[in-house]
Amino acid sequence: MNSILKHGNIIFLHTSTIKGKNECKLKIAVINLTTTTKKLSTVIHILFFRKGKSYQSSSPSAKAVLSSPSGSSVPRGALDTIGLLMKLGRVRNIVVVAGAGISTASGIPDFRTPGTGLYANLAKYDIPYPEAIFNIDYFSDNPHPFFSLAKELFPGHHCPNYVHYFIRMLHQKGLLLRMYTQNIDGLEKLCGIPDDKLVEAHGSFATAACHLCYTPYPAEEAKQAIMNGNVPICTFCAGAVKPNVVFFGEDLPEKYFQHAEDFPKADLLMIMGTSLKIEPFASLVNTVKSTVPRLLLNRDPVGPFERRPLRRADYMELGDLSDSVRKLAEILGWHTEIQDLMNNYICWV
Repeated sequence: MNSILKHGNIIFLHTSTIKGKNECKLKIAVINLTTTTKKLSTVIHILFFRKGKSYQSSSPSAKAVLSSPSGSSVPRGALDTIGLLMKLGRVRNIVVVAGAGISTASGIPDFRTPGTGLYANLAKYDIPYPEAIFNIDYFSDNPHPFFSLAKELFPGHHCPNYVHYFIRMLHQKGLLLRMYTQNIDGLEKLCGIPDDKLVEAHGSFATAACHLCYTPYPAEEAKQAIMNGNVPICTFCAGAVKPNVVFFGEDLPEKYFQHAEDFPKADLLMIMGTSLKIEPFASLVNTVKSTVPRLLLNRDPVGPFERRPLRRADYMELGDLSDSVRKLAEILGWHTEIQDLMNNYICWV
């Protein structure tokens, strides 16, 4: 069975052939019309099917491969595959799900990395367990540990990094449907991602309110009190005021629930720098359609990416997040534009 797709000067010829009773091989032939010979320049082996069930193998023969000019073949990895889909215009509504790992290159520790993560360095606050510092019941009894930590967490000490600007570039290219972030550092907004494209699932320091009666409180006054070692007090009920970051035991912000159509509409899900440990945020990655590609850019496999075999539309690139994102930007031809964005931004830290 054959089909033809033309994109600019490139023709993509899709052919599927039956080999034996239980195996079907799908090929995509890429023909460059700008060459005088119009020779077949690339053959990509995408998938194998056995008995109607897909599988992924670590052997080069069962991965996507790209023919080089010398005629040799090299494995086609996750970044190449997703990059190809993006360059072909096959994805136009990208949802990004991000965690603390996207900000480590800005000098902000993540939460769970042994030795360097935030939870591994809280002994000085004399709390019963690490997560207590973000527990609303513990805060009600003793707000001082959080306020001591908040002095370090308040935005203004760090600058966006390459990963943030890559996501902004997704927006500038008209590809970003929405970004869902667990982070409270404000670096997404600082790099220029518009508010209507951003869901800060765990709140932010931009506003403040009483933790008991929820009466709003001037955010700047709350910050000044905290920075001076004081506890801001609600003028209505005398409860402790805190920035509107979401603690364990609190509801997620209303905006989290305002875009229920995002994930069913997405045609690519990018998951970056997260352990996918905190619910309900962690379950967001399971709400896209099963045929939608999911790309994990992370230090380690997490969530559904820990299972083997992976879902057919799942892709992973493990290692340093900044390096992985830079590689993808280079595949897309965006690296220079991102560097220009970064060079034009003045960070007053």
